[in-house]
Amino acid sequence: MGGDSAGRAFIGSFTSNGGPGITAVAVDRDTGALRVLGSTDAVPDPSFLAVGLGPGPGGSALYAVGETTRGTAAALDISGNVPRLLGGIQEVNGEAPTHLALAGGHLVTANYGSGSVTALPVRADGSLGEAASVLQHEGSGPDTARQKAPHAHQVLADPSGAWVLSVDLGTDSVRVCALDPGTGALSLHGETALRPGTGPRHMAFHPGGAHAYVLNELEPTVTVCRWDAAAGVLEPAGEIAVLPERPSFDDTVRTYPSEVVVSHDGRFLWTANRGHDSISVLTLDEAGGSAALAATVSCGGRWPRDLTLDPTGQWLYAANEHSGDVSWFGVDAETGVPRFAGSIEAPAASCVVFA
Repeated sequence: MGGDSAGRAFIGSFTSNGGPGITAVAVDRDTGALRVLGSTDAVPDPSFLAVGLGPGPGGSALYAVGETTRGTAAALDISGNVPRLLGGIQEVNGEAPTHLALAGGHLVTANYGSGSVTALPVRADGSLGEAASVLQHEGSGPDTARQKAPHAHQVLADPSGAWVLSVDLGTDSVRVCALDPGTGALSLHGETALRPGTGPRHMAFHPGGAHAYVLNELEPTVTVCRWDAAAGVLEPAGEIAVLPERPSFDDTVRTYPSEVVVSHDGRFLWTANRGHDSISVLTLDEAGGSAALAATVSCGGRWPRDLTLDPTGQWLYAANEHSGDVSWFGVDAETGVPRFAGSIEAPAASCVVFA
């Protein structure tokens, strides 16, 4: 690898399960191949990562949650081959944060264990300040094993940048929140109820901005929603299965979908399916308001916890937690079907993000 074809990405992994923590990798944009540059275990169980602006002209910083009982978040300098801490590790005042997003000059975390969302200010040098606010979710769902209490699983900013949305598996709902960029205060604007027992986990927006797709973990479906950014209102419009009625893989194993990704041109949607150990391909209509299941392919390993599209839109990466590897796939431009192209060892892999 080298020259103009080289990019960089970062792999998160569970240190408590033998993972190295955060691994920096070089990316060959021509082949999709990854090559390890270095790693750090400075953040315990960095299950999810995000890249944002960092120190210096044009600089970037990496942000991580520490998915531990005493949840944490940290910023890292990624100017070298081994990421290093920028400032100290901050507590999020919530348990087991599983996801994070940058919005309004803050890092926002979804705290699965405590069912809450936290905002931490991002300082001028890219480091994090102490938690500015915590918004506690309320409610439960019908699955007594998984939904006795709120479980915030993901946070993300909407395409307009006006709202922060949090997806809660425990309450079968998505909350729309306002974030005050001056104080970091989070306030609830509205809550959208989804079908009880579906266990929503993650969501992604259509590039057109008028639709969003909520991936459900407790039932292998995607809920297609209309999104009104001006009003900050999310409205369910339909639900579609992400697996065929007669799966081509082992249909005796329960499936727990983990991640949803939309193509840059808005023509395709992919989901990662743990248990079924597959990637599903759904085609979207031009407006993004309807979806149809087109194909499922193997994820190239076991228990795909995360699925990521590279910046070019040509390569799809699956972080396979249980088999301890990251697989990459070339995306067919006409059909959206991923074709396995290679993999590297990545013990207890949890996510992949691009710089």
